[in-house]
Amino acid sequence: MTRVVLADDEGLIRVGVRTILSADAGIQVVGEAGTGAELVAVAAEQRPDVALVDIQMPGGDGISAIAELRRVSPGTAVAMLTTFGKDEYVVRTLGEGANGFLLKAGDPRELIAGVHTVAAGGACLSPKLARRLVDRFRTEPAAPDPAAEAARRLEGLSPREREVLALIGEGLSNAAIARRVHLAEDTVKTHVSSVLARLGAENRVQAAIAAYQAGLVEG
Repeated sequence: MTRVVLADDEGLIRVGVRTILSADAGIQVVGEAGTGAELVAVAAEQRPDVALVDIQMPGGDGISAIAELRRVSPGTAVAMLTTFGKDEYVVRTLGEGANGFLLKAGDPRELIAGVHTVAAGGACLSPKLARRLVDRFRTEPAAPDPAAEAARRLEGLSPREREVLALIGEGLSNAAIARRVHLAEDTVKTHVSSVLARLGAENRVQAAIAAYQAGLVEG
């Protein structure tokens, strides 16, 4: 059973998300919060598997709450709720260690699948959102060419590590990658750790972005 805490300042959104998640017998919503501070308090009490967090909330927003959330409940995976109009917040949150980004206006099935993915150690990044972020990075005038930079970062990866990176880009968990490439899950974990280290990525979502930028995954 995947235990989830919801954090959104809009009660109707929380009701809607809870209703969607309740349709899955493998998910249990164990708490709700309307601010970042409330989220930290609920997470400290419940120690959920997943915190589903609105990026923008009053009284300590979702982004600023991540570090404290990690401190009080280090085993909790964080999936952020976002919209296409808030790309800058997604970029900021990448550096804070979020495990996934889910669209409020997305398919309910994607929300359920995303919760299960981050709970299993995977990265959940909508292909549409990943494509949008890559396009944003590409058009920022002060930044080096993202595709060239991503290709350079991938130079030290072995063929197997590239394969694993592409599957991270698809949002697969370690278990799902292991099934896809016919390896033991512990072996996949070793490859994932190596990929993150070689890329200098702090988390799987950053690695997924690199996979998109390098053309390993199509948006």
